[in-house]
Amino acid sequence: MVNFFQGLLVGFGASIPLGPVGILCVQRTLSKGWHSGLISGLGAAMADTFYAALAVMGLAYIQILLQAHEKYFFSLGGLLIIYFGLRIYLTNPVKQIRQTNVKKRHLEDFISTALLTLSNPGSIVFILGFFALVGLKVNSSAGSFAISTVLWGVFAGAGLWWYCLSMSVSIFRKKFRLKQLLMINRVSGIIIMALGLISASKGIWLFIAPYLKNF
Repeated sequence: MVNFFQGLLVGFGASIPLGPVGILCVQRTLSKGWHSGLISGLGAAMADTFYAALAVMGLAYIQILLQAHEKYFFSLGGLLIIYFGLRIYLTNPVKQIRQTNVKKRHLEDFISTALLTLSNPGSIVFILGFFALVGLKVNSSAGSFAISTVLWGVFAGAGLWWYCLSMSVSIFRKKFRLKQLLMINRVSGIIIMALGLISASKGIWLFIAPYLKNF
């Protein structure tokens, strides 16, 4: 049980920073309801659990691979973030509210946030930091039960955060009018595109920095 609660703290704490995924979940909760925000968050939770598995299993070569190719992750991830930000900016909240194909919508919500989270290699470094913070020492030498307990804890902790966030935002959802929702879409889209631009710029800088040293 100790491992589960340590994993829960890691998952909860690693999900709190309000980056592109957090803003996306808030926007979807306001536009489409708490279930959409929660499912979006669970996509990110699954991706965080995957990175936690890499950390727990001590797959150092994968961590090194991610760090060695971080310029590609930042560049492509930044472009992906810009794409989602642009989609939000151009989306009419009225159409989102009236959308009838709920299963397709939920699947898109889940996959999109999972991809956004996986595109950020910094997530694994962040999770490793939280492992150290809570004193979690489970590694690949531990039994399968201990490892799975930690990972279920990470997923549960991340899921708990996204549930709290989506439900909290949902409380105020009915107070917003359609014009206000449209404005929220615009602002959310601009913020997400800006964060994507920062990520892409970092990736581009990592590409050109070695060449600048030669001058």
